[in-house]
Amino acid sequence: MNTPAPLTLWQHAHLATMDGATPYGWQPDGALLTQGDTLRWVGALAELPAALRPRIGHEISLGGRLVTPGLIDAHTHLVYAGDRALEFEQRLQGASYEQIARAGGGIRSTVAATRAADEQRLLALALGRARQLLAEGVTTLEIKSGYGLDAATEARCLRVARGVGQALGITVRTTSLGAHALPPEFDGRPDDYIAAVAAWLPAQAADGLVDAVDAFCDTIGFTPEQTRRVFDAAQALGLPVKLHAEQLSNQEGAALAAGYGALSCDHIEHLSDRGIAAMAGAGTVAMLLPTAFYFLRDTRLPPVQALRQAGVPMAVASDHNPGSSPGLSLLLAMNMACTLFRLTPEEALAGTTVHAARALGLQATHGRLAAGCRADFVAWNLNHPAELAYWFGQRPAQRVVAGGRTVHLAGEAGTTGATGTTCTTDTDAHPPETAP
Repeated sequence: MNTPAPLTLWQHAHLATMDGATPYGWQPDGALLTQGDTLRWVGALAELPAALRPRIGHEISLGGRLVTPGLIDAHTHLVYAGDRALEFEQRLQGASYEQIARAGGGIRSTVAATRAADEQRLLALALGRARQLLAEGVTTLEIKSGYGLDAATEARCLRVARGVGQALGITVRTTSLGAHALPPEFDGRPDDYIAAVAAWLPAQAADGLVDAVDAFCDTIGFTPEQTRRVFDAAQALGLPVKLHAEQLSNQEGAALAAGYGALSCDHIEHLSDRGIAAMAGAGTVAMLLPTAFYFLRDTRLPPVQALRQAGVPMAVASDHNPGSSPGLSLLLAMNMACTLFRLTPEEALAGTTVHAARALGLQATHGRLAAGCRADFVAWNLNHPAELAYWFGQRPAQRVVAGGRTVHLAGEAGTTGATGTTCTTDTDAHPPETAP
């Protein structure tokens, strides 16, 4: 007979569970019980069931801190080599994103640098970027390919993405984005390239490298019909889809993607009423990427109020990439979602927890503090969850826990409790001044 693994009690916390009817799912004086990589109980410490107490093997104090689910960055392009700083300078001098791309810059320049980098180099670069996000409380990442644009390099980038999750102990969802741009060897033959992208997918799926399939449907990307061919190939393999949609123009890509039950439509500054209705009907998440909007000096706001009214869930992500969003701060993206797109702080936090989980197909296990969910959470040196979208240029994450293991820790001292169980305490307890 197997003896159940001991429980760990994480106590002295004020929880923004993002679960339940109250704002932020607020639970003052709360506690978490974890067993391995899973949350077994969440609630007020005073209500901890007596039957569970004898099974507690470790007790850790979170020092009265604010605790949220681990943050989820559900749209990134972390695996690449090189940079595009000179293109940034060109744009400041008047060149448009589209002009640079058509002149051979943009995605193609990153493709050349990425093809020239071996797997070890790409992994080292991606790990450095992922660690920056981890230090801000990100415990789940989506990582796209799309800077290889040939069978071998696309597979290499997806293997690297898997390696990031294995090395850091965090959840990484991989997305195949072969339909990102037309590589030079296919100049003038976009339909042939789309056929090649579709042909790569079975091997990627068989090797366990891909969780979802994406495409860039826009004036400098691929047409709706070409996108449909990629989605048909994904659907035949049982892979969910998502789409870079309506960033530069309205191609009705969101309505197309929603017809395939897309997990998310991303960017969507030019989203139409038809696209909104289709997304609402399909349960597709609207992925807002305010840092790209800022970096490209865009002026067309996504239709946030219309999305609200239609009941479309809105996620927020960093869109880290070398061309249009080179930052590595999901907290800054949350701030920009509020200041530029007029989300509320609670919407911004939901956008990086519960709705981001839904955009990755992980809504059953990620993005909430609830029994049965993965034990991903962050203790913050903050009073109120609204501060996550308020401060920027700081790193308030004091402890980051992924799968029940502390993967980032700042300034905490541990002692042994009087009961003999391991009890970690803090000298800088940070009780909240106000409740949500």
